[in-house]
Amino acid sequence: MLSFTERIIGAARLDVEVYEEVEADTDATGQAMSVVLLASLAGGLGSVSFGAGGIGLFMVGGVVSLVGWATWAFLIYVIGTHVLPESGTRADVGELMRTLGFAQSPGLLRFIGSLAGVGPLVLVVIQIWLLVAMVVAIRQALDYTSTWRAIGVCLIAWFVTSVVAAVLLILVVG
Repeated sequence: MLSFTERIIGAARLDVEVYEEVEADTDATGQAMSVVLLASLAGGLGSVSFGAGGIGLFMVGGVVSLVGWATWAFLIYVIGTHVLPESGTRADVGELMRTLGFAQSPGLLRFIGSLAGVGPLVLVVIQIWLLVAMVVAIRQALDYTSTWRAIGVCLIAWFVTSVVAAVLLILVVG
């Protein structure tokens, strides 16, 4: 069994064996949550000066990240197992939480976003890397043979999330 650090590095390297390991290890949910929180912290450090929002902003960001992680895992579960399953698809929400949590590993580099000049470009590269890691995590957790199906699940979940966010924004703002 790999260490926590080895899992983070392997997940960032898109190593399918790491995703399979964390999918199967029910004790890895806490580690996956740690990756989500650390990536959130790195994102906060990369986009906002600490003095601008203080510790409260980081705490809110962490809570939002955890809620988003759990919600995204449940949405991917529903879409992946009920809307677009393959014949071999077997998964539960916990498996998706673990793989999607470790898929946030590239996000640990978001702190680089605060660097003048290169920060914004690096953040774009990290976002693309995160998307690719998410597709790998979904493919492995849902036992898909098709990467395209995993991309489809991602796109449908993104669309659903966008519609819900737009409706909520309209309700709140009017």
